[in-house]
Amino acid sequence: MSDIAVKVSEPAVLKARLNEDWLAVAIGILVFALALFSVSGTDLLGWAVTTSVYADIANALAPVAKAYAPLGGVVSLLLTYAALLLALSIGVSTLGADVRKFALAFTAVFAIAYASWIVGSYAHIAAVTPAEQQKFGISWSLKLTNEGGFIIALLSGLVIANFFPRFAAWLKEAIRPELYIKIAIVILGATVAVTAAGRLNLASSLLLRGAAAIVEAYLIYWAVVYFVARKWFGFSREWSVPLASGISICGVAAAIATGGAIRARPAVPVLVSSLVVVFAVVEVLILPFLAQTFLWQEPLVAGAWIGLAIKTDGAAVAGGGVTESLVMAKAAAEGIKYQPGWIIATTTTVKIFIDIFIGIWAFILGYIWTNHIDKGPDKAKASEIWQRFPKFILGFVLVFAISLWLAVGTTPEIAKALPAAACEANVFRVIFFILTFFSIGVLSDFRKLWQQGFGKLAAVYFVSLFGFVIWVGLLISWLFFSGFKPPLAS
Repeated sequence: MSDIAVKVSEPAVLKARLNEDWLAVAIGILVFALALFSVSGTDLLGWAVTTSVYADIANALAPVAKAYAPLGGVVSLLLTYAALLLALSIGVSTLGADVRKFALAFTAVFAIAYASWIVGSYAHIAAVTPAEQQKFGISWSLKLTNEGGFIIALLSGLVIANFFPRFAAWLKEAIRPELYIKIAIVILGATVAVTAAGRLNLASSLLLRGAAAIVEAYLIYWAVVYFVARKWFGFSREWSVPLASGISICGVAAAIATGGAIRARPAVPVLVSSLVVVFAVVEVLILPFLAQTFLWQEPLVAGAWIGLAIKTDGAAVAGGGVTESLVMAKAAAEGIKYQPGWIIATTTTVKIFIDIFIGIWAFILGYIWTNHIDKGPDKAKASEIWQRFPKFILGFVLVFAISLWLAVGTTPEIAKALPAAACEANVFRVIFFILTFFSIGVLSDFRKLWQQGFGKLAAVYFVSLFGFVIWVGLLISWLFFSGFKPPLAS
């Protein structure tokens, strides 16, 4: 593996990641702040496009707020595209990107990704209950809900990556899954807070259980994956540490952070990160449907399991959204209607705690490495915990805290208006999820990755993931969340 040439240096990747974190915080909070104006009666985001399940394409698109209905769906879609293009172009310019190339590529990315979402909302794909099928005059459906559009966006990206590599390369400037999902997670703080406000005791218990679950899971995961990589496959410490972190903690960010902590060569975390993305694609295509089939009676177990099993923020949180739709659809077919938001909140909570763990674990590994394994003049410093801390989490916490305060600590009028504001912000959260799924697909050129020679790395990942990570994650999710149900919808 040592002769693989990779042009991206680890410090450069880490530096871009941290800058990208702050950009995600800024854009996410901007969307949230604009949405909050609707609480005072001034609706600044009601023109944003939303997509409904449809049998007639003319009924697919509409502005999210009825007050903007005269605009029509097509105009609403164009306004949404223009707003995102403006905000993201300004943002990526601060990262040193070529704004012209980004704008052209983003136009194509948005068009294909949102078209995938529209296709996924077609009644034969998305309609769930017999009543819905009767409403649209159809006799069958795949019953994927409209969030089947995430899967279609992912598949669209995979087709482009593996059959149209030149087009994939041209799109590269706008293929930024980490940025898109971090913005989405910041915005998600409002929805999670509104959901939690109705049942604070339940939400507090969810947080405590999530924290305990990740500590237990990842202390087991890391040690076992490291052992497998070292003893079964003969990898050096330099490869085994980022592999164990990428597979057990949180994919790309963990591989990069711990690779830097032990001074691994740039090729190591980059290739491990590529591997994580590939397996995340496989998991997203499989795990939500397994959760729907076997865990629909334990919805929060399903949400926690997705968070513990899928290793990238983008795939995990978006996969939690798909799982919520599928599990709720299955429960509804059995006559049980849960309040929306709790399953994805569980997935998000688990991932947030995992991301917090990254900086701490990178410091611990850096300390062990520099003091006991590869002794050198530079020692690990406590400040590295902050340097490697995922800053977008601060945006999520801030949005969550403000939303929760508005929901439970202010006037009944504000509390009543807050869900509508969160709904308008959530429109953009969904769009960033779509962009994330599509971007993950475009990054997954299986042929190119195989040519780079990481078949042995993939074997470690396969053995670890399907040998014990998924099953240990399921066991721990069951131990902490079984019998712990979302509230029923009124």
